[in-house]
Amino acid sequence: MVEPGNEHPSKAEWRSRITAERRSQVEEERLREAAQLTVAAARLPGEIVCAYVPFGTEPGSTALLDQLLDLGKRVLLPIVPEAPGPLEWAVYEDPTSLGPGRLRGLLEPTGRRLGPDTLGTADLVLIPALAVDDEGVRLGRGAGYYDRSLAFAAPGAALIAVVRDAELVRELPAEPHDVRMTGVLTPEQGLAPRPVID
Repeated sequence: MVEPGNEHPSKAEWRSRITAERRSQVEEERLREAAQLTVAAARLPGEIVCAYVPFGTEPGSTALLDQLLDLGKRVLLPIVPEAPGPLEWAVYEDPTSLGPGRLRGLLEPTGRRLGPDTLGTADLVLIPALAVDDEGVRLGRGAGYYDRSLAFAAPGAALIAVVRDAELVRELPAEPHDVRMTGVLTPEQGLAPRPVID
């Protein structure tokens, strides 16, 4: 990835750059990367997984969710609340259990809402991100839903950000409230730990 021009880019500058790069990605490459992520998901640990349905240009597909189900995992997906706050969760059964969410183009589970604290039952949480740095700092879209939600994560749960390989960077701006990722899932590297051990 070519990093933003100045020496210490802001989160807004990082978001702008990565969003533009994702939009320029050709469909064939996006589909190839989604298939690679699905294969990599076969090696994910955990019995209960909080995951998400990729939205817009986010890497991945519902095939990854189906792979987790095929492995016998319980898969929970987020529901965006009406007012800003932590995400709610519901069980994913198959693609027919999804319907339109609050945000245009977003699919969410249509089953019974289980509440924000359900995230605490998961031993692995897959988290959308625009980038992750060597220390596990995650750059999100800026709405704060995951920042509020990860407070409910169980101690010791694996917090895995899903990004493209080009979105692994040396250093991102960090704030005290940022929850560090314990790993990343990328199309080329598969599952890799954070922080990076040299």
